[in-house]
Amino acid sequence: MMKMKQSWLIISICTLFFGSIFTGCAQKKSAFDTRYTSAARHKATMRPYNVLGKHYSPTYVEVGQVQRGVSSWYGPTFHGKYTSNGEVYNMHARTAAHKTWPMDTMVKVKNLQNGKSTIVRINDRGPFVSGRIIDCSYKAGKELGLDRMGVAKVSVKVVGFAGKTQSEAVIAKHKRAHTQTRIVLSDFGLQVGAFRNHEGARAYRRKYASTSGRYKPIIKRFADVDGAPLYRVWLMGFASEDEARDFADNNNMLGAFIISNQ
Repeated sequence: MMKMKQSWLIISICTLFFGSIFTGCAQKKSAFDTRYTSAARHKATMRPYNVLGKHYSPTYVEVGQVQRGVSSWYGPTFHGKYTSNGEVYNMHARTAAHKTWPMDTMVKVKNLQNGKSTIVRINDRGPFVSGRIIDCSYKAGKELGLDRMGVAKVSVKVVGFAGKTQSEAVIAKHKRAHTQTRIVLSDFGLQVGAFRNHEGARAYRRKYASTSGRYKPIIKRFADVDGAPLYRVWLMGFASEDEARDFADNNNMLGAFIISNQ
């Protein structure tokens, strides 16, 4: 019990530390829908950081990725306080803290000692205790049996992002085809079309949604010089201008040009 209280104290300090950083970030719309928090805060939580003398570098993940280690849980002491991405922690929600995986990553946590499992959304950083890979909310911990065990050996599997999850069958299919979904945050994209008619833009968006892999097609509404609407279709998710240019060249997209959603 003393070790658990010490662990909670460490996580509390770190949670308050990160909350003070990310709560003040500007609200900014992004092509990637984080659903639960702003894109600016989401990007901020992907920056390298130091806690208790250790360096952590957040990394991107893909659906189907698995990690094994020890899980703990945290509850009443932190209920109502800010998490690392600026949300208010709700111990009755299915959430978790992870040191490096992106915020809003949906993971299936399985207790390898009793076979119980649950799906949680990462919205915090931690646990900053040696040997532990994930810290579940009270609700998730209770579903896993951690409220009685304290800690347990678990497997943590990425099953989706921002509230959306994939079934085991779909994950297996994508892994065989090497088409796993990967979280991407980027301000770079390609304009692949411009239409006066909204339906034409929607048709193009559907086309690229089925053929562009991990890049996300979106529609942006603009007004031309006469005030009439113009619908531009952007393909977002490129890590750099070079990546966007290579994609356009390799797919013979002669009319496409690079844009920056800043």
